Amino acid sequence: MSSVVKNVPDANDAQQLMRDREHLRLLLQVNNALVSHLDLHELLRAISEALGQLVQHDYSSLCLYDEGAREFRVHALEFATGSGLIREEVVFKAEGSPAGEAFSKRKPLVVDNLDAHQFPNDVTRWLLAEGIKSACWLPLVRGQRCFGALCIGNRRPSTIPREELPLLTEVVNQVAIAVENALAFRQINEFKDRLVKEKDYLEDEIRAEYDYEEMVGRSPEWSRLLEQIEIVAPTDATVLILGETGTGKELIARAIHNRSPRRERTMVKVNCAAVPTGLLESELFGHEKGAFTGAISQHIGRFELAHKGTILLDEIGDIPLELQPKLLRALQERQFERLGSTRTITVDTRVIASTNHNLMELVRRREFRDDLYYRLNVFPMVVPPLRQRRADIPLLVRYFVHKYGKRMRKNIDAIPDAAMERLVSCDWPGNVRELENAIERAIILSRNGDLPIGELQQGSGSIVPLETAERELVLNALRECHGVIGGPNGASTKLGLKRTTLNSRMRKLGISRENL
Repeated sequence: MSSVVKNVPDANDAQQLMRDREHLRLLLQVNNALVSHLDLHELLRAISEALGQLVQHDYSSLCLYDEGAREFRVHALEFATGSGLIREEVVFKAEGSPAGEAFSKRKPLVVDNLDAHQFPNDVTRWLLAEGIKSACWLPLVRGQRCFGALCIGNRRPSTIPREELPLLTEVVNQVAIAVENALAFRQINEFKDRLVKEKDYLEDEIRAEYDYEEMVGRSPEWSRLLEQIEIVAPTDATVLILGETGTGKELIARAIHNRSPRRERTMVKVNCAAVPTGLLESELFGHEKGAFTGAISQHIGRFELAHKGTILLDEIGDIPLELQPKLLRALQERQFERLGSTRTITVDTRVIASTNHNLMELVRRREFRDDLYYRLNVFPMVVPPLRQRRADIPLLVRYFVHKYGKRMRKNIDAIPDAAMERLVSCDWPGNVRELENAIERAIILSRNGDLPIGELQQGSGSIVPLETAERELVLNALRECHGVIGGPNGASTKLGLKRTTLNSRMRKLGISRENL
């Protein structure tokens, strides 16, 4: 009688089967966690929780490598009991660090007893000071590219079982994919935010109706300036535009940008005199959420917004002295940090600065840094005042007459010679801007195709302020219409305005029926 021998698995096989099942369950759990999170902080939290079932640990971090600086930056951290020596955004050199060794060899590194002599690096000293005695560094590798390391550490020595390294390697391969996706997601969001802000900025610029293509003038002084624009525009040189108020410094800056290789990107303007001192740093360089009271969200600064484009620092002479070193660094190294962040941002931005101040005088009075002045003064351009290019005044007058006549639907047949001579003889302390305002005012007051330049001047020869002339015009129309605003016989029809527009102008000018 033959006996049948059954193959019964021994205890070792059963234990191995159980381990394999646990490993598969862990990989599935890690995979589910990874596909559920695109934020690096949430991602690390999920990874740390899953790995806790395999390797007990007190500390975990995601460090990404900056090839240019040859250093790691901590982008996410799970260390509930840490004292703050190691924190997010902190950087440390790759050389001499355990992360650097795992990164360069592209192999996991297990250290049973962390030793500052074996790894002479800041991060080693920080970990030891925080009580971390053993740790494992796992390189993040995708294809031919290694871009960071995952670290897990413990306050007890020899706690990283080497038999679990194959499984840890499988886990970190999945982590590398998830981190790469999270970084791509972050970049897409930042690019999206930049595009939204750039769109808003461009719309604001369009509404401002800049006529930067209309470089009106034929005088020798203006022609020399145009030659300088053609010379400097194709380069990336920093330009310093000097000139009195109203001479057209911004017009020159826009002409440089529009004739440069950066013309397809944004030219961003910052009026350094108009932004409150306490907010100027945030306006230029941006801030992180919570950087100061009222910072309820991340803000992208103007330098970052002008990446690959041009930034115009208008009224640069008014920038606070305490902010000038950071601006100097941004000019020299093209790097800065947002307020509330230690992450260095690198931009490719061309800088054009303008001012009506004498910067050398400010340097002598120690109100402006000399090193910043010399960094800005690479290619200085001086815009001449209107009184030094009187030959251009007739051209400018005709240009503004056409511009505002078309806008107000008024046809100016001719400009009397006497009126033109009077305009040319004026000194125009407010330069082109003052001349433009005078012509706009004349168009408002014009009747029967005449340009009443004489009506705009008082006995002293000064030009009447635009608001004064506009107020008198509205009052005269209301008096002639007996206070009636709307309707075919109302003042709005007489002035060629909508009723709501006239009401708005009356409120702004402080006009009521009691004034009649």
